[in-house]
Amino acid sequence: MSDLLQLVVSEGASDLHIRVGTAPTIRVHGTLHRIEGPALTPEGSEELMRSITSEEHIQQTRERGGADFAFAFGEAARFRVSVFKEKGNFGIVLRQIPSKMLTFEQIGMPESVKELLFKPRGLILVTGPTGSGKTTTLASLLNIVNETREEVHLITVEDPIEYYHKHKKALITQREVGVDVPNFSEALRRALRQDPDMILVGEMRDLETIEAAITAAETGHLVFGTLHTTGAAKTIDRITNAFPSNQQEMVRIQLSTVLQAVISQLLIPRVDKPGRIAAFEIMINTPSIAALIRDNKTFRIQSDIQTGSKYGMLTLDSFLIDLYLKGIISREEVINKSQDATTIMAKLQELDLASAVDKGGKK
Repeated sequence: MSDLLQLVVSEGASDLHIRVGTAPTIRVHGTLHRIEGPALTPEGSEELMRSITSEEHIQQTRERGGADFAFAFGEAARFRVSVFKEKGNFGIVLRQIPSKMLTFEQIGMPESVKELLFKPRGLILVTGPTGSGKTTTLASLLNIVNETREEVHLITVEDPIEYYHKHKKALITQREVGVDVPNFSEALRRALRQDPDMILVGEMRDLETIEAAITAAETGHLVFGTLHTTGAAKTIDRITNAFPSNQQEMVRIQLSTVLQAVISQLLIPRVDKPGRIAAFEIMINTPSIAALIRDNKTFRIQSDIQTGSKYGMLTLDSFLIDLYLKGIISREEVINKSQDATTIMAKLQELDLASAVDKGGKK
């Protein structure tokens, strides 16, 4: 296992897959690559699993079908681990957690987001599909707070803890679900009695956690949370629909007042060099958007984002077009990842025509 993990680190891979019946497989820049060698046997897979897994997590896997935890590979890297049963055998997926915090510039995050870190209260959501870099983005945001705000106590609730934050200017408390506290909602309830200024919720995965996060934001704390949604409108609908129908109107009113911003992101393969780059949609909760949330007209939020650049807002589609014009991502990725493919294709045709006219003029 040590050799496999060293390979992951040296190759800059994001994930290592251990599965019976095939050779160990790594994911590099979004693409899977099998390592040369024989297919793993059930005994070989279990041996690799036991080399990094405690008896407690093994027992949990036998009883519940899986266990999640994180561990350090010496000074080289940290990994988030998911152990599970598959066809009666053990399988493992290890995700490498980068050892260094990325800067705003390295992430490609718009500068307008930095202002959100100095809000006194409210709810900031970072959303996107699994593997889109939400954890890395949040870690970088919290690192900026840690380096610049000495007056704050920041509590994180994670499952598992991925990035370890040292105390810098801020005071940091990191609690791990299943180790320090039984679940997210219980951790949030307890956090309100622990003198927090800011709270990070690793995942708003159920009604109780969503409810507790909104309450924390209402009671004067700045709360960060993540959801597996794409786009601001879908995120707001996801939160609202988590509640019983007789509570949804009240939740929309709460969200309209406590929500500060929704940051949605995707990771896209680069064409200019190996690797992937993040693409963002930024929604800032203006009075106009707050009214749309209250009135259950989230389908109109996209229009406000398109015209809200002076507030620091931008659409995913405009961000994709910008990356394409800079030669960073392909035309196909722009079309495939866009929210409005028809409009995007028309825009690309306009750009192609303008480019052709420009080249003709130069000739």
